[in-house]
Amino acid sequence: MRKLLLILLILPLQMLAQEVPGSVQFWNNLTTHCGKAFEGEIVAGGKEGDGFTGEKLVMHVRACGEKDIRIPFFVGEDKSRTWVLTMRDDNLILLKHDHRLRDGSDDEVTMYGGLSPNTGLAGIQFFPADQFTSDLIAYASNNVWWITLDDTSFTYNLRRVGSDRFFSVKFNLTKEVAAPGAPWGSED
Repeated sequence: MRKLLLILLILPLQMLAQEVPGSVQFWNNLTTHCGKAFEGEIVAGGKEGDGFTGEKLVMHVRACGEKDIRIPFFVGEDKSRTWVLTMRDDNLILLKHDHRLRDGSDDEVTMYGGLSPNTGLAGIQFFPADQFTSDLIAYASNNVWWITLDDTSFTYNLRRVGSDRFFSVKFNLTKEVAAPGAPWGSED
């Protein structure tokens, strides 16, 4: 009887002590930046003529819903890119790249990305290319994207496994900049 009573007292405490999944911690930390914009710089993979080098790079955590976060990524005057993160019911995060033309219509290559293979950690989430991406962009089949997040920075990374392709852009979260307006294809 004592053992049963002890188990009944300890079990609820153990359940309370279980950690929040890393993906949920990551998500919650990212939403604290909703509405804010930050300037970034290429820290790896940039080269003259790549369309990124020498341009002002700004991310805007523009929209935060319960299940979706939309982060437009502006490269100079190019407002075609938005990172779309979706929290699934199983606490896995889906990353998609929403690319638009200047008139707001879908780019020919859009909505590629991947699903986190597990809940990851509070400071980092990985997204290997999914089948849709492989079908859309065969050479991107081996892509792995990852985002790191801490108190001072947000870093977006791309590695094409099996090649020397690596791109990384780091945003300073300690210095907010003016919101750059709406991305192509968005209202307002």
